[in-house]
Amino acid sequence: QAVLGAQLVITLVMVSVIQKLSPHYSFAKWLLCRTGLFRYLHPTDDELRSRGGVPKEKPAKGSKHKQANGFGSGQFHIPRSIEVELETSPVLERDVVHLRYFTEYQWLLDFSVYAGIVYIVSELFHFYYPLRQEINLSMVWCLLVIFFALKLLSSLTVLYFQSDESIGERSMVIVACLVYLLVAMMVLIVDERILETGLEDAYSSFNASASKFLTEQGLPSSGPASKIVVKFFLALGCGLLGSLFTFPGLRMAKMHWDSLKYCRGNRLLQVLLNLSFVLPFILVILWIRPISRDYLTVRVFQGMQQPLLKPHVFETLRLLLVVFVVLVRFALMPIYLQSYLNLAHDKILDLRKEAGRITNVEFKQKISSIFYYLCVVTLQFAAPLILCLYLTLMYKSLGGFSWAGIFRENVVLQHECAANDVEPVEAAAVGDGDFNILESAQSLQASFSSLKNVFSTEVYKGFLGFATWWSYFTLFATSSLGIVYQSYFNKT
Repeated sequence: QAVLGAQLVITLVMVSVIQKLSPHYSFAKWLLCRTGLFRYLHPTDDELRSRGGVPKEKPAKGSKHKQANGFGSGQFHIPRSIEVELETSPVLERDVVHLRYFTEYQWLLDFSVYAGIVYIVSELFHFYYPLRQEINLSMVWCLLVIFFALKLLSSLTVLYFQSDESIGERSMVIVACLVYLLVAMMVLIVDERILETGLEDAYSSFNASASKFLTEQGLPSSGPASKIVVKFFLALGCGLLGSLFTFPGLRMAKMHWDSLKYCRGNRLLQVLLNLSFVLPFILVILWIRPISRDYLTVRVFQGMQQPLLKPHVFETLRLLLVVFVVLVRFALMPIYLQSYLNLAHDKILDLRKEAGRITNVEFKQKISSIFYYLCVVTLQFAAPLILCLYLTLMYKSLGGFSWAGIFRENVVLQHECAANDVEPVEAAAVGDGDFNILESAQSLQASFSSLKNVFSTEVYKGFLGFATWWSYFTLFATSSLGIVYQSYFNKT
């Protein structure tokens, strides 16, 4: 109970911090407004008239109201090849607060930071005072972050189904969902000696524990669901996640391609950008047993007496690499976002190569629309990374791993410790009545403990491990597809 009390204190303190500090300090605002980002401003109508050789028309009677609203003679045509130098302005807080999805972006990033602080403090506390029978409240924070990330990714994807002009995007989302569903079905039949998912052990543990729980409740059962049904719904979830990651991955590839173009003179930055792009692929192959675990923890090389790594060291390094990948991506995030903002200038350069004329309104919209969707692009960049990170944190805590596995082995898992410390509660008779409060409490506690045992360490380790690996796989697969797309169309 003392540990649960400490967890409640940590949670309540963080809730108070959110209420007091969030209006004044925001990590999301800092990323957009304090990292040197600048945007391009569209030229005024007078500049476009002078550059395009359009004479200024004299307003007719009764047309002042129309000009004030941008209609009537306020709209005119200019050559597409017009030579106009775009002015730049730093991205300021007063500019971004009005952007679309800014509130959702700020909430996701700030809440993920607060949840990360709660997780770190809880992990430090549990390192000295291990959990017994208490619920790890930091997992509730992680689960909320994952829920918010999935909700925002879903809302961004639903936009393609609400617009009549997004037929191509809508078709791509549907095709991606079906393709990832097929790929997930193929992955789920791969032997676990090749792909280290842990789903077989997870299903066996869940089926046995659930069958025992149902039997104790007077409902004899051989198991709640067959293996093929469980795998089908897993594959369906994988297909949906792949569809949510499709356009974020393509956007990430576009920003990566443009960032390399803008950083041609900086070799170190190019190396960091390429490293951040390749690291998710390294995470993917770390779950392929023959080229990762067996190679590093089983094989003994010539001249050595033992493998390179011990199994618990391999597990810890795999978890730490995920944190490193996310930190590197967020450190490079201003460069990626600036490459997106530079699209306004690139659009004008591409427009100069076209013949014909364009209205001043359309010309200015081409420039201003880039900044208008800045928060949408930032969400597409950040939400998949946050989802991968917090899935990994849940996988670590609920799967019984340790951050200190590099220095020492994790001797006793948390769930094993909790199961061994369950002490029977002796029911004391309270009077001679038919209703006994202590017996009812004992029965309720026994049922709750049995239900907790259904979701054992093996269950969490298998299902969360597979979800974590699949999120890395889809993130890298969609980004790689985007790079292939960019390289093909740049050559043509």
